[in-house]
Amino acid sequence: MRLVFSGAVHEVTGSKHYLEAAGKKVLVDCGMEQGKDLFENRDIPAAASQVDYVLLTHAHIDHSGLIPLLYAQGFRGPVYCTEATMELCDIMLKDSAHIQEAEAEWKNRKGKRAGHGAVEPLYTTEQAAAVMEQFIPCQYDQIIQVCDGISIRFIDAGHLLGSASIEVWATEGEVTKKLVFSGDIGNINQPIIDDPNYITEADYVIMESTYGDRVHGERPDYVGDLGEVIQRTLDRGGNVVIPSFAVGRTQEILYFIREIKERGLVQGHDGFEVYVDSPLAVEATTIFDRNIPGCYDDEAKALIRQGISPIKFEGLKVSISSNDSIAINTDMTPKVIISASGMCDAGRIRHHLKHNLWRPESTVLFVGYQSVGTLGRNLVDGATEVKLFGEEIAVKAEIATLIGISGHADSEGLMKWIGAFEKKPQRVFIVHGEDGVTDILAERIRKETGLDAVAPYTGWEYDLITNECLAAPQAVRIVKPGISAAARKVSEVFQRLEAAGKRLLSVIAHNEHGANSDLEKFTDEINRLCDKWDR
Repeated sequence: MRLVFSGAVHEVTGSKHYLEAAGKKVLVDCGMEQGKDLFENRDIPAAASQVDYVLLTHAHIDHSGLIPLLYAQGFRGPVYCTEATMELCDIMLKDSAHIQEAEAEWKNRKGKRAGHGAVEPLYTTEQAAAVMEQFIPCQYDQIIQVCDGISIRFIDAGHLLGSASIEVWATEGEVTKKLVFSGDIGNINQPIIDDPNYITEADYVIMESTYGDRVHGERPDYVGDLGEVIQRTLDRGGNVVIPSFAVGRTQEILYFIREIKERGLVQGHDGFEVYVDSPLAVEATTIFDRNIPGCYDDEAKALIRQGISPIKFEGLKVSISSNDSIAINTDMTPKVIISASGMCDAGRIRHHLKHNLWRPESTVLFVGYQSVGTLGRNLVDGATEVKLFGEEIAVKAEIATLIGISGHADSEGLMKWIGAFEKKPQRVFIVHGEDGVTDILAERIRKETGLDAVAPYTGWEYDLITNECLAAPQAVRIVKPGISAAARKVSEVFQRLEAAGKRLLSVIAHNEHGANSDLEKFTDEINRLCDKWDR
């Protein structure tokens, strides 16, 4: 009986854990890495065709996004998850496949002109659709015997609709060990979905650590703060443009706006319209509406009993086609526009930014984390001009942020979750956190609970019967190592500088066919800048 760590170790994304027990090969999550990779991930010690089962904690792409690739490589076993997770994966994996195909098509158009070979998509929409036939929906709190020697149970993790921690009982001979995979542990008091449930017994715990080094602080008044942004923007005659993640965050914003309208917090603009301009978000909202009994919290269920939808209201409009999306900006009536992607790097949100960033009466409101190097991060950091669709756009709109929204438990929430175990686990493995954060949380757990907590690297392997480490290969860094917390601010500023450098290269490429006089002037300006800073 062995456990091997492959993804999301000393990194936040790409969750993938390999369990070999009772003669079976099991993957817990099979996620895609997003953003900058820090370490080379080692492959699982089995071919895709040899994997018997996949256990999936939730639908987010960093946990589910490589399941179609696993299928393309030969996997034909069942995928166990909650029913809501299955429904969300059905739209999210197909959407991800469409992105893979579009990116491959774009690269091939460029590559053909440069004489390069063809690029294949990571996986296709057909493969994403085919693997969905292998999903098996499960209910919360029910023990399911997967095979002789392996049973599982899904426990509500309170992170996303259908998200779960997974309890696994594995038996070999006369020895049974219970493993708990936390998945992503939710923040408390989130709208719509329940708070995370707690588990009291385990031999081994595999635990996330996304916010293992920070505290969210007092819960902000999301409804009041959002209402104020909408009020002042509509008073100016502008639009509130909200870049939002299609699944989870969009539905939370709709929940807040429903309450804003119910309480009359925005005055003088009765019936103001709210557009959801993202086909994926529209589909996800429909799935949220279908999964009331097993996933909604008491407050949301109380609204349902009164005949009130928690995420629908008068004035809500959805945009499906491209023509629907275009029409939003031809109507000059002040409104709220919610669109993807959440970091403004792709999708319809870029069109809404093009039409609103230059308008001082409008507001762009960020409601989620913005990665370094993204357009969203540049705007949050104070960019005064951005380029969209080859056009320079002056940033005159108000740039605002709704502070505090997070789907992840903070360090106190994580400590509460691990502290609920009444039976002392033999070992706690800390995963799914930034390099350094995993170590911080492991150290805190050791000090405050006395548990044996370790933050493994990719490729580390453990015997679960003897609790021995069988292999601990040295991690191979593919980018520069992390830095201390004290120097993190300096690092972030340097990352902004790197992002600016990449943008400069992009601007140079865009000017390839410019007039010689302009190119000479541009070159002289760059050289003067280099002379100043070349130390």
